[in-house]
Parts: sequence; structure tokens; C-alpha cells
Amino acid sequence: MSTAMIMKAIPEAPALDFTLIKSSRAPVRLGFLGTGAIGRLRMQALLDAQAVLEMPLVDYRAVYDPSAAAAATAAELAEDVRICPTLEDFFDQDIDGVVIATPSALHVEHCVAALENGKAVFCQKPLARTSAETARVIQSAWLANKLLAVDFSYRYLAGMDTLRKLITEGEFGEIFAIDLTFHNAYGPDKAWFYDMTSSGGGCVMDQGIHLVDLAMWVMGSGDVNQLSSSLFHHGKKQRPPYQMVEDYAIAEFGLGSARVRLSCSWNLHAGRDTVIEAHFYGTKGGAVLRNVKGSSFDFELEQTRGVNSRRVAGYPDTWGGRALLDWAMRLAENDQYDPTVEQALKVAHVIDRIYCR
Repeated sequence: MSTAMIMKAIPEAPALDFTLIKSSRAPVRLGFLGTGAIGRLRMQALLDAQAVLEMPLVDYRAVYDPSAAAAATAAELAEDVRICPTLEDFFDQDIDGVVIATPSALHVEHCVAALENGKAVFCQKPLARTSAETARVIQSAWLANKLLAVDFSYRYLAGMDTLRKLITEGEFGEIFAIDLTFHNAYGPDKAWFYDMTSSGGGCVMDQGIHLVDLAMWVMGSGDVNQLSSSLFHHGKKQRPPYQMVEDYAIAEFGLGSARVRLSCSWNLHAGRDTVIEAHFYGTKGGAVLRNVKGSSFDFELEQTRGVNSRRVAGYPDTWGGRALLDWAMRLAENDQYDPTVEQALKVAHVIDRIYCR
């Protein structure tokens, strides 16, 4: 499968439908590769969903992490979980799918290995560091005919399906401008995030990628054109090829007929923990998604017209594990390749261009 084939039009992502699980014959058997904080959060999210649904959803079979302590802690979340001593042992396990939450530089290797061993894959974002690596993973999924998904979790915030529908139906007229903001008053706590080789990039790769994906998904993707970007490290503008990860970035590009502006940062004097916003401006109205009081978890979606606004959706909303839950439900029904994952390659091309790769 060529890159050109992967870049065909992206079908709509399936809606979250709990009837899929009700029709499954048995829980999906999962292994977790990488069981640090994010990996354990995703494990717990599925367990919580299973408790709410009051039906068997997943069967945790195996975990692997280079840290024996992290693997042991994860194994305590469920009964009869095997702590695998090696990757080879992990991939030999009788499991349907693998949830990957390892450092970004390892994603392509781990995804391809899982797929070639006949396992479906759910991977933390980014799927890979570059568009070339992303294409390799997607091609591996296509060749293996196995379900592949990426944890672009912001699509699953309350109200995003409604926003997409309103835009598609022309409620706001023609969307001509989109402003995306993701600032943190702190940065990641793992050293590999700050190494370009390990992470593939700084705040754009860590945070901005979520909003780029969200804008493209809400708008139904679209051709990207006329992209420009500026990346900063400790207040100084950097020049490509970038050797240090950026802690502040701005980018502007066309998305179909709309103009998109993105700004994101780590360790910014933002006056609050986080500032996360996505504004959609149309000829007849608009919408804004924003976090509440600096929270990384509480969001509100408002529809706007002139000086007026109305709340469409928002907190309380347990959304962090919905992307994984969606994948698990689809896996229970059908483990075959789903082309909706191909938007990850379009997103990766945008990120590559921001980094002048």
C-alpha cells in the first residue's frame, strides 16, 4: 500500500455505540505495552467503563514495561495478568490487541511488531515521529488487515460530534478562520520529551498535534496549504533543521477554505495551569471549545453569534478513555483494518511541515 493510497479521502469515524459490545461473544483479550502513568490510566479507564456497562468488556492478559515496578503496579489492576519478562514473550501471548504507551521513538517499532504478530493496535499519540514513520505503521496495519487506532482523545470531548454535525450542515455558514491554543504553565516530567531524536518535537508534537487533528476531524479534513511556522527555545527563535525541542511555537496554514492559527507552549507564564481553546469562525456564526479555570480535564463548548453564546456541552465529562473504549468496542466486533486511521498521516504531514522536515 503506497503513501498515495493511504492519502485518499478519509471516511467518517464511527460513532461510539455500546450496542457493539453487547453483540460480542467474549471480552477482547488485551496486552499493555508501556505501563507508566498514561498506560495505567488507560487500563483503569477500560475497567471503569466495564463497571458502568455491567458487562465483560476486556480481559487483561499481559503487561510489559522495562520498569519492573511499573509492570507490577499495572498487573495489580486486574487478576491473572502475566508480567512478561521480554518483548518477545509479550508478543507471543494469546491476545487480540495491544495498547501501546511507550516513548514516541519506540512507537513505530512496537506498532509494527504487534501488527506483524497478528495483534490489533491502539497507540498513544503521536503514532510516530514523522510522516514517513506514520506511513510505515499504517501500511503494516493494512498489510496485516488489523485494526489500528491512535489516541487522539480530544475528538471524544462532549459536544465534538455535535460541532462537526453543525459545521457539516452549514449552521455557521462557511468556516473561514480557526484559532487553536494550547499553553501549559509546566512541561513534561520525562527526560525523553526534551530530546528531539526521542520525541520528534516539543510542544507541537506533545500538545499542538491534538488540536491540529481536532480541527481536521471537525472540518472533515481538507487540503493543507501555505503553511508557515516559528519555533522558539527559551525565548529565542530557532532555525531549521531543529536540534532542540521547542517550548513555544506558532504556525499558520490553510485548511481548505479556512485559515488556521496555532499557538502552543510549555512552561509559559500563562497565569493558570493550562489554556486550551479552539475557536471556529464562520460567516453566520461560530463555536468555541475552551477549558475551564485552567483545568486540563474540564471543557465547555459554546455556540456563538454576535455578542451572544449558548452552552452546547461540557463538564462533568469523563472523556479521557473514550478513544480507547471506541477501539475496544470496534475490536470486539471486527479486528480488520479501518481506513479512518489514515487521517493520522495527514496530521503527520502537517506536523512535518511545521518542523520544516
